[in-house]
Amino acid sequence: MRSEPSISLCLLPCAGLLLVRHPGDHGLSVYPSIATAACPADLVTRARGMVVVTGQNKASGRPGDAMSTSDAEDDFQEPATPTATQAEHSLPLLPQQFPEVVPLNVGGMPFTTRLSTLRRYEDTMLSAMFSGRHYIPTDAEGRYFIDRDGTFFGDVLNFLRSGDLPPQERVRSVYKEAQYYSIGPLLESLEELQPLKGEKVRQAFLGLMPYYKDHLERIVEIAKLRAMQRKARFAKLKICVFKEEMPITPYECPLFNSLRFERSEGEAKLFEHHCEVDVSFGPWEAVADVYDLLHCIVTDLSSRGITVDHQCIGVCDKHLINHYYCKRPIYEFKITWW
Repeated sequence: MRSEPSISLCLLPCAGLLLVRHPGDHGLSVYPSIATAACPADLVTRARGMVVVTGQNKASGRPGDAMSTSDAEDDFQEPATPTATQAEHSLPLLPQQFPEVVPLNVGGMPFTTRLSTLRRYEDTMLSAMFSGRHYIPTDAEGRYFIDRDGTFFGDVLNFLRSGDLPPQERVRSVYKEAQYYSIGPLLESLEELQPLKGEKVRQAFLGLMPYYKDHLERIVEIAKLRAMQRKARFAKLKICVFKEEMPITPYECPLFNSLRFERSEGEAKLFEHHCEVDVSFGPWEAVADVYDLLHCIVTDLSSRGITVDHQCIGVCDKHLINHYYCKRPIYEFKITWW
């Protein structure tokens, strides 16, 4: 039984075209519309995709309704049809071009600067954004939009323009912007100014303090829990702050003139104990004393918006051995919540 010739059919719905390859023909026929009589009715068997129809090769249409080409590939594929949403939000394929004078909208605040200013330092976010490799949207006035609070962006531009640094009261805020935009030279310059320079020294001291940040969190959590349980405006905690690892009594002072002194392992265990307090800070080896650490604790809690007062209420009188007593100072911290 003789096989019937086959016809290859491909529909391009987005262009309204029907591609047909007839047996024995190296070209293909393109019909302008599948909804007209120009396309043979027995070929339109499906609305989308590629199908193969077997049957007699009837009229291929009027010469004026079809055209042939020899550049077709053997296999046909339906092109992807972009939706309206995809077409609306599609990004340009070519690199974005920027004018020499760039209008900016940073969080709703307008700025204007030269393109060379934004590209002054290569390894920065601004240089990358305005390199042409990334698409930056514009607002209704044609300004390039950066979705970031622009309060301190002027200080960033002043540094890029002429190396100017902000006044001391804005150093911390501009430092955060320099971190966001990854401007290394600005970060290095700000770190040499107060209060950041002093903060580096303070952090070097706090680095000697074991679990300092964990203890701060514990203070906050205990104070919040007690205030909520008692339905109170404030909560009080007992905090021990001690510099020496082991107690120094009047009997030892003439013999030991250092922050830490040596005892045998057996003797050291006799002095191990935990004061009856909520949180303990210490010991540490540094020139900074107990009052310096108390200042750090109050400063860090206050920076979180917590109102804190403290006073010394005595020492730990726990008896250790013989004439040795703990004598670590105990402070009462009052955390006020409203």
